[in-house]
Amino acid sequence: MTKPIQDFDPETHVGPLPSPCINLCKMDDASGLCLGCRRTIPEIIAWSQASENDKRTMWQEIQRRTAQK
Repeated sequence: MTKPIQDFDPETHVGPLPSPCINLCKMDDASGLCLGCRRTIPEIIAWSQASENDKRTMWQEIQRRTAQK
């Protein structure tokens, strides 16, 4: 992922959706979210097998979480 998470638009992205991982892999105990990509452990595990639609949904949730932060 080269753009900051908040600047990525999964709705207009052309091609396969990239992983939101930014190689800052540390889980926040209070929220249960990765401090880098804002995903839960189940979301991180599911990413590689997820459909593009599911990935788009995850991206939307990540952006919602980032905006609330």
